Amino acid sequence: MLNSMLKEKRSAEIEQILAKYPPERKRSAVMPLLYLVQEEYGYCTDDGMREVAEICGIDPTEVKSVAGFYSMYRKHAAGKYVIEVCDDLPCVLRGADKFIDYAEQKLGIKAGETTQDGKITLTTVMCLAACDRAPMCQVNLNYHYDLTPEKFDQLVDELKKRDE
Repeated sequence: MLNSMLKEKRSAEIEQILAKYPPERKRSAVMPLLYLVQEEYGYCTDDGMREVAEICGIDPTEVKSVAGFYSMYRKHAAGKYVIEVCDDLPCVLRGADKFIDYAEQKLGIKAGETTQDGKITLTTVMCLAACDRAPMCQVNLNYHYDLTPEKFDQLVDELKKRDE
């Protein structure tokens, strides 16, 4: 039996999530439970995904396939703020590649890395469904559109101030 740290620490939240679905459809709770795993462990750990599988009564491979499909589920430790910049072709045609270069320079890291203070992770993702507003990014699931270097500087400054 898996050591269910998530069940022990977040049992009330797990019950609230499961209550939204009929008992025979517990598998429908995979996505919100993965958010709990990510909040608890910082990313979707193998143990956390096994816990979700156990809670939902499904195979861990099914949970891993969901976590692997969606970019909002992190597979590695990340900063408190994850900045995802779309680098799909339509966004690149609107300057996303140059914007990514700017973001890397501003943060002092490459895409896929986390700042030394551990606060900000910069990643690139395929399609955030806002090509007409590129360059754009998503920060912890909040969208920021029509970005310029000045707007990005302001965004980064606001993120850093939140933790002071």
